[in-house]
Amino acid sequence: MNEQPATRENKVGKCQLQTWVEERAVAAVDNKEIKTQNWRHGHRGILTMDQESKMEAVSTLKEAYGPPKIPGVRLHGLRVELLKKHITQMISEQLHAELNPPTPKTDFCSTTQKDFCVEGFVPLTPKTTQVHDYKTDQAITFWSENYQRIQGATAIQTLKAPFRKSARYSTPICERLDEIELPPDN
Repeated sequence: MNEQPATRENKVGKCQLQTWVEERAVAAVDNKEIKTQNWRHGHRGILTMDQESKMEAVSTLKEAYGPPKIPGVRLHGLRVELLKKHITQMISEQLHAELNPPTPKTDFCSTTQKDFCVEGFVPLTPKTTQVHDYKTDQAITFWSENYQRIQGATAIQTLKAPFRKSARYSTPICERLDEIELPPDN
């Protein structure tokens, strides 16, 4: 009752099931003397009987799916082809003109030449309305003109010099003897 499945005996050696086909195909060609040479270089005469034949340079895929063949006959008339070439050239010239505008002519004229050396220009020095002393006067800047809008600044003691050194921030309230009224808490 114990029947074992019939298997073919592998004479050359144990191998996988998929390689038995190869083993059976080369069994006639295999010689035990040159077995190591066959393992290194392969069996000769399996694929072709002509030993001096060259391998093909084109695969079956390239042969089956090659580039399309262009018919040797004219498909469009000469006038249509010339018209297409002309339209293509016009469009390419338009695109080239849009994408690569010509460089503007360089003007090597300085600001002095352009604005002050013009005919009819008369330089006028404005007259002073007040006497200014650069050593003692406060500099006029954006911040000195807009000091009312600055948030987080200390209370201003003099309107002419709003950013002078002031110890009001660090002086305790009880030590402020010069003030009549306390500043409002904001």
